[in-house]
Amino acid sequence: MSDTIRLGDIEIELTRKAVKHAHLSVHPPHGRVSLVAPAGTRLEVARAFAITKLAWIRQQRSQLREQAREVPRRFVQRETHYLWGRRHLLAIRIADAKPAVSLDHRRITLTIRPDTSTAKRAEVMHAWHKSLLHAVVPALIRKWEHRLGVRVSAYFLQRMKTKWGSCNHRAGHIRLNTELVTKPKDLLEYVVVHEMLHLVEPNHSERFVELLTQHCPTWREARADLNDLPLSAERWERN
Repeated sequence: MSDTIRLGDIEIELTRKAVKHAHLSVHPPHGRVSLVAPAGTRLEVARAFAITKLAWIRQQRSQLREQAREVPRRFVQRETHYLWGRRHLLAIRIADAKPAVSLDHRRITLTIRPDTSTAKRAEVMHAWHKSLLHAVVPALIRKWEHRLGVRVSAYFLQRMKTKWGSCNHRAGHIRLNTELVTKPKDLLEYVVVHEMLHLVEPNHSERFVELLTQHCPTWREARADLNDLPLSAERWERN
């Protein structure tokens, strides 16, 4: 059951679930506010709880407004790109050869043919990003399959505008946002664990939170780090 709580200029989406404690969240990039409360919580009780958190909500929204945003990529000489959380400069190499990407210390070299469009440059870089993720994700999945006692039947990498990952627990599939290649590897592992735990507990229930805390005690810090890093230049609708 869902309701909406309005406190001045703040609108809070209230959802009641089978949880023990209320959980308030402010979501990037625009500061959408949600409140998950135990089933049966009266609207006036939830409203009173939200009022006690108004200062915190406004602080979180202020931080989101000040948060840096990545500028749209043009894939040109000496442009800044991030890989596993570290800053790299892009070098453009023009050659009549198959497009390719290579990494040398803190420099990424993009080899392209003359007059290659920005869209094509982006496509080549995205394919490279996927190859880097494919090189590390299977080992992470195997590691956590053993620890969690689950099996991932398949994983997929794709651009995702609204989330870092998703899980189809019925099919045993997980999906990961290719943008994770730009974040530190420990944050990639957090997302992998989060999605694999949905094979045990499909919903964000109290049990899910307990399991996540058991296997990833620093998950709140990891989630905060993901939200604190520069936002993608793409427009995000919800998170």
